[in-house]
Amino acid sequence: MLPGFVPAGEAARPLRPVRAADLERVLAELGEPARRWREETGFVAKPGAVLVLPSPEGGIRSALFIVSEPPSLWDVAAAREGLRSGVFRIDDPEGLVDPAEAALGWALASYRFRRYRDAGNAGPTLAMAVPEAARIRAEAIFLARDLVNTPANDLGPEELGDAVRDVAARFGARFSCIAGETLLERDYPAIFAVGRASPRPPRLLDLVWGDEAAPRLTLVGKGVCFDTGGLDIKPASSMALMKKDMGGAALMLALAQAIMASGFAVRLRLLVPAVDNAIDGAAFRPGDVVRTRKGITVEIGNTDAEGRLILADALAEADGEKPDLLLDAATLTGAARVALGPDLPALFTPDEDLAAALLAQGRRLDEPLWRLPLHEPYRRYLESRIADLDNAGKKPFAGAITAALFLRSFVEGSRSWAHLDIFAWNDEHRPGRPVGGEASGFRPLFAHIEDWVRARGAKEA
Repeated sequence: MLPGFVPAGEAARPLRPVRAADLERVLAELGEPARRWREETGFVAKPGAVLVLPSPEGGIRSALFIVSEPPSLWDVAAAREGLRSGVFRIDDPEGLVDPAEAALGWALASYRFRRYRDAGNAGPTLAMAVPEAARIRAEAIFLARDLVNTPANDLGPEELGDAVRDVAARFGARFSCIAGETLLERDYPAIFAVGRASPRPPRLLDLVWGDEAAPRLTLVGKGVCFDTGGLDIKPASSMALMKKDMGGAALMLALAQAIMASGFAVRLRLLVPAVDNAIDGAAFRPGDVVRTRKGITVEIGNTDAEGRLILADALAEADGEKPDLLLDAATLTGAARVALGPDLPALFTPDEDLAAALLAQGRRLDEPLWRLPLHEPYRRYLESRIADLDNAGKKPFAGAITAALFLRSFVEGSRSWAHLDIFAWNDEHRPGRPVGGEASGFRPLFAHIEDWVRARGAKEA
């Protein structure tokens, strides 16, 4: 059972969602003591606020929580955090909250990273038969959060590979790993170049699941387990969170797990280039020219622009199969965070229909994405005097756009492609989103894939 839940049917107090405009009516229904208690406590009806109503014996009779317009799972998460303890059940006579969304919001607020210390009081619980859809999504998000929260001494390329292997084994998927100098033999030179300085060998992780005749969905996630910046070393302040530089891989593994657990009718492939960007005598250098799997040569303008290099080889491999939908995610640029902050993943795609669908899902689920342009004239910033491309560009402008344009150079055959530049971290606490690792963009991506699979099935029928 998910953390924060007990079986339905256990003795539980009612927890009722209420619109702010309806609070006085609901209190009147509950009786004069409830109305007076609200007045005496000075309760302000705003989204996420919780009003605990006492029983005559001095315990908790029930609780009300104020929902947004429209109601969101984050309202339920806030309700969970507004209660100290006890067992509750959702009492929703007006049907304000979807049961699966309510369960997911409660679950996300119950998450704790417990690998290294006791996380303390478990807090209140919800008596509920958790809907399968909520369980699948919560477990996938927890997987991503746990991976991003794990420090690099316990999560290197090999351990990230173990995580992918474990998920593959659970669902009967095929798993393979190409590691170390075998990457050169199998023609993944950019992945090898970035990871060769680390004592933990680089690798390409590959998971395949589903019917070969089904629509082809391929996910690619950046798996830099720690990023020093390489010889263009990061300052300490920028290196502090670089255990999260595999957040794209964590997100895509979470998506893969949820897709398989849901039994979607797809032929799924997950590709994760997993490396450390380390420093020693074997490290790749500024000014080096690296050949990629696609045959495109890249001059190294900055060793701290390593993520796009490993993605180049993985995307070329993915694109070679011409999947029907190709999605990649990466903690790729600081420029995206300067432009959009930590909460908004930057979305890049040349596919107008895909962009509209993903943006609509983000708005509907209260987890927005923000589209940035693949502005082709900026490709001139990636020009190199001696190679096909420069990995960093010569100007300090439009860094997220030029990174996306770089990746687009390795995608030609896929019918539809989107790139997400994510933060993969909550830098401040909000209900259901504790400080730490996050599966940024998971819910809109998963919802779109679910709709995409359904639409493909309807066409074939």
